[in-house]
Amino acid sequence: MSVPIIILFIASLCLCGHAIQQSAAFQQPSTPVVPSSFRRSSSCDVSISATRWNPQDCKCDDDRHSDGISRRDILSSTLSAVGLSLAASIGKAERANALDVPAFLVSSEGDRGVKGMPVPGKRVGGLSSKIRSVSKIMDELQRDLMQERWDLVEGYANQLRSYVPVFTAYTDSAFPTDIPTDKGLRVALRYEVGRFFASLERFRQATNRKSLDEAYVAYSDMSLHFDRYLRVGGLYTFYDDTISLEPYYKGVADSSLVYADPNKDPALVRDLVVLIKGADKGRTGIVIGIYPDGSNNCAVKLDRSRGIREIRVVPQSWAAKRLGEQDPDDVFLIPQSSS
Repeated sequence: MSVPIIILFIASLCLCGHAIQQSAAFQQPSTPVVPSSFRRSSSCDVSISATRWNPQDCKCDDDRHSDGISRRDILSSTLSAVGLSLAASIGKAERANALDVPAFLVSSEGDRGVKGMPVPGKRVGGLSSKIRSVSKIMDELQRDLMQERWDLVEGYANQLRSYVPVFTAYTDSAFPTDIPTDKGLRVALRYEVGRFFASLERFRQATNRKSLDEAYVAYSDMSLHFDRYLRVGGLYTFYDDTISLEPYYKGVADSSLVYADPNKDPALVRDLVVLIKGADKGRTGIVIGIYPDGSNNCAVKLDRSRGIREIRVVPQSWAAKRLGEQDPDDVFLIPQSSS
């Protein structure tokens, strides 16, 4: 082999080695730095892959990375993808339980917000309390609807519709910045508000016709979307990060939970139930609606826990009627404001 060819061959090897080194130095990692799974699962897969990040890690020397992809570019791309994923996930969660939120969007020990919840901005003021006060209105509506007090029920639509400016103000104030994650949360909240008031309109039409079953379904959807708004908006007063209660019942006979066989005696609206399967096994509540769409699902309003009554959409075979003497659902203990 001639000397010029040898020299050319060696030079080519050097150039290739340099190119590989440059590519390795600046390429985006193929896997997240710290993969995180969400604490609680739901009946519909609405989880969003996310990476926990530290703002201090975002500092980089732009001059040193002027010839490649900087960490700031990578972070920006990641946040944009998460924001878009959060917004896109809403559309496929029509009747799913409260939405899961990426781990790095929620607070931890020492933060302002409730641990495990998104942290709203400081400009919300008293809007949080006003939003939470809708829970009491929904409880009173449940009481009057289940007692078929149509004269009282028909007044709730206008009362709830008056909260549109409050929902709008909170959505814009809680997550006000232009970063993709705030944008994604605003999209999620606006979606839930839209579905809530669309369900309210269906409820109004059902009450005008005095169609009880349709009113129950519309009320269930209102309750579900309001619950999801509270979750995504960081408005829960607490958040239970237990993934599933089922492991606590391993080795415990199902007969220890006293209930009627849901296949032989299915629970109906107004029945007090215990969940016998799924992540919330053992929790109690009341059936507020049964969906007639062929899914065999029902909406259960769980008993109050630290001020919060979560909504679960579960198969009817999971919601079994409780047996024996039971205390009434607490909405029936709310005194009537008018007769």
